[in-house]
Amino acid sequence: MTDIALITIDSLRYDHLGCYGYERDTSSNIDQLAENAHQFLNAFAHAGMTRASFPTILTSSYTNMYGGYDRITEGRTLVSEVLTQAGYSTAGFHSNLFLCADFGYQRGFDTFYDSKTDPSFVAKLRQFIKTNLNQDSILYNFLQRLYDTTEKNAGLNVGSSYVKADEITDRSTEWVTKTEADSSDRFLWTHYMDVHHPYVPPEEYQLEFRDTPISDRRSIKLRRKMLEAPEEITENEQQDLIDLYDAEIRFTDHEIGRLINTIEDSWGEDTIILITADHGEEFYEHGQYSHNTIHDEGIHVPLILSADGSGVYDEMVGLIDVSPTIADYAGCDSPDNFYGSSLKPLIENGEWSRDHVIGDWGGSEGKPDRIFYRDKDWKYMNNQEDEKLYHLETDPAEKDDIISQDPAILSEIRGKIEAHRKQVTETSMDIDEVEMDDEVEDRLEKLGYKF
Repeated sequence: MTDIALITIDSLRYDHLGCYGYERDTSSNIDQLAENAHQFLNAFAHAGMTRASFPTILTSSYTNMYGGYDRITEGRTLVSEVLTQAGYSTAGFHSNLFLCADFGYQRGFDTFYDSKTDPSFVAKLRQFIKTNLNQDSILYNFLQRLYDTTEKNAGLNVGSSYVKADEITDRSTEWVTKTEADSSDRFLWTHYMDVHHPYVPPEEYQLEFRDTPISDRRSIKLRRKMLEAPEEITENEQQDLIDLYDAEIRFTDHEIGRLINTIEDSWGEDTIILITADHGEEFYEHGQYSHNTIHDEGIHVPLILSADGSGVYDEMVGLIDVSPTIADYAGCDSPDNFYGSSLKPLIENGEWSRDHVIGDWGGSEGKPDRIFYRDKDWKYMNNQEDEKLYHLETDPAEKDDIISQDPAILSEIRGKIEAHRKQVTETSMDIDEVEMDDEVEDRLEKLGYKF
């Protein structure tokens, strides 16, 4: 029996975990797991946003392959499909609507919860208004402005945009215990949303980092300000945002600890557990908050694998390597459309051939809006034709662009980027646009996504 659990956390920076050197006690349960696990110091997402990152995690294919990342097309294979074909019982639990069944993420899962069918009362009310009122009417526009003004000025989060970590854990643990006596192997994917803004952690977790808690109302107002006027965030407000962010990590870590304990009690301590994040989060290091950046604060992520033995690795690995690793530990061959590599040979024999990570998203398949190259020494970024190059040994914070100072290195990196683009273009395919209903759009807009 080789049971496997993949735990992903939205918007989690690697450097806000104790096991990666953070001075605050945000992650005692993750840290405890890491002590006796395999920890990867140079793990990178291939995109700085959920919708573009998850195809790389769950299908081991680059973001813009197979028609892009609007949905999981027939050209991609989900790791859940690989495991189902091998006889696994599979389940997925999350509440990020970019990962819902509408976009193909349910494929290969026997049990799948994406929260789409559980809108809040306010979400139902908003949907009723949209359905029954002319959207050009004075009353409709008044109610829409009232909603926006209420959140911005009063700080009221009108309707929940995701399901809280304790409920996601409850649903996951219920499935784990229910399958305890199953004769088949089991695969669980659990994704936590709480670290994604708006940061509204329970007060008890805030008090781990500050004397008085910040109200949900003020948290919502701060979130609006950081997204709409980041340059106006004061030093004290920035610290408040970091306190809230760290408290969300602490809350999520508590729930992850509860999930891990249930897994080990029900399935056994030899269960393979893999923890990572879809992307990081920025706190004005380069002039913005939130994510969707190609600087390291948005793409450098934790990656911890609890399997036989333990170790710390500084090789360059990417989230595209997650699914091949899961397949390998399950005893399955990776399909031809997996482009990453299993981490198992690195762990067991020190074998690893890749010395860099490339990521891209936005735009079209062969011409993304954003693309980056990252190795241990160099970081190349191309953001809508604005090229930058950083020498990380002397400039780890990516502040000093030296794009014109090292033409040989630049030429070498551009060559690798071009090879990547060619590989992406070779998988080009036409896809139909996904139709999102109003409830999905409303809840995604609450998370800061615009349509």
